Amino acid sequence: MKTMLAQHKDTAYALLRIVSGFLFFTHGAGKVFGIMGGSQRELFSLIGLAGVIELVGGLMILAGFMTGIAAFISSGQMAVAYFMAHFPTGLWPAQRVEGVGSGGELALVYCFLFFFIAMAGAGKWSLDNR
Repeated sequence: MKTMLAQHKDTAYALLRIVSGFLFFTHGAGKVFGIMGGSQRELFSLIGLAGVIELVGGLMILAGFMTGIAAFISSGQMAVAYFMAHFPTGLWPAQRVEGVGSGGELALVYCFLFFFIAMAGAGKWSLDNR
């Protein structure tokens, strides 16, 4: 089984990059434009800046354009988001106290996923490899 799956690892990695970039883009689109289930935020605010990073960074990761830089900045933005917005509400990412809690699982997953992508590069199906 390992051998059979190993022959598709480049395709799986490309799909991981594309899907995670798209999902990150949708978070930014929600903050910047108020679409895709999001609520528009003031552009010249901390959350507005986060939305711009998510929008642009997500598109760059999706397309595989300047992937290392985009993924590294996006990873850092998610680390900041976790420690500024999620960590103060609870020690553990999934901890909930009376309906209030960290909710930081997604921020942590994005942080480490984008850090991995920054280190691994764009892979196939990317503009960086054209």
